[in-house]
Amino acid sequence: MRMRPTLSWTPAGELPPGTTDLEPVVGALRAGGVLVLSGAGISTESGIPDYRGEGGSLSRHTPMTYQDFTGGEAARRRYWARSHLGWRTFGRARPNAGHRAVAAFGRRGLLAGVITQNVDGLHQAAGSEGVVELHGSLDRVVCLTCGDVSARRGLAERLEEANPGFDPVPAALNPDGDADLTDAQVAGFRVVPCGVCGGVLKPDVVFFGETVPAARVERCRELVRGAASVLVLGSSLTVMSGLRFVRQAAGEGTPVLIVNRDATRGDTLAAARIGLPLGPALTAVAERLGVALGGEDPADG
Repeated sequence: MRMRPTLSWTPAGELPPGTTDLEPVVGALRAGGVLVLSGAGISTESGIPDYRGEGGSLSRHTPMTYQDFTGGEAARRRYWARSHLGWRTFGRARPNAGHRAVAAFGRRGLLAGVITQNVDGLHQAAGSEGVVELHGSLDRVVCLTCGDVSARRGLAERLEEANPGFDPVPAALNPDGDADLTDAQVAGFRVVPCGVCGGVLKPDVVFFGETVPAARVERCRELVRGAASVLVLGSSLTVMSGLRFVRQAAGEGTPVLIVNRDATRGDTLAAARIGLPLGPALTAVAERLGVALGGEDPADG
């Protein structure tokens, strides 16, 4: 029987203080071979809230778990109603300065790779290539019965047709694209089946309580082994799916740097945590390195 997923953590002892000195990040990038590990905090400046920062969604919202989703039709109806509404906003989000900086560092050959815990696709929209989506992506849908993978855009169109006039006002949007709706607001929402076999559709993301595919984990471990340093951007490292790579790096003697305004579960393993907002911090780093961030949004060009 699976345990409920870890949604929060409490430091067991005193954590090292954060700093505002960006020089360690500048130095690591100047040396090259930096592996970026990003979390929800890098997307907050794009209008997508994080889970655990100030005003984070976990203070009012419990994310859908794999066990709940597969456990019954009512949970799936609630999820798809909320996710369908959230997708309208989530799908319009655009990369911010933090995403553009990471893409610019990649173009300059300073990175060993990018691993993201996010499901928003904003690193790729900013121009980053070869991004490993640790938790999948909301722009794809997978059938749990036949395994068919399709574009979220097609499902959105089918849901619009099946639910004409569905336009409730959500209380908030969450990092997983889930809009906060009441039971009354989701009542009567019609879920559509797989167009290939009639089976159950699920977003191609790793829900809380679900296991990241082994091949994906091994790909991330390979990237850690080949990196000169690991740069964590906007992640509290609360869940093991991301923390394990920081632990691996530290265990192998690879320096870890963290840029996150709040304390993280990996602070004791890091050479430094820079407690600054990501967009301004990474913009300042790029300026020091003479790296131009480029256009506002390559996806629009």
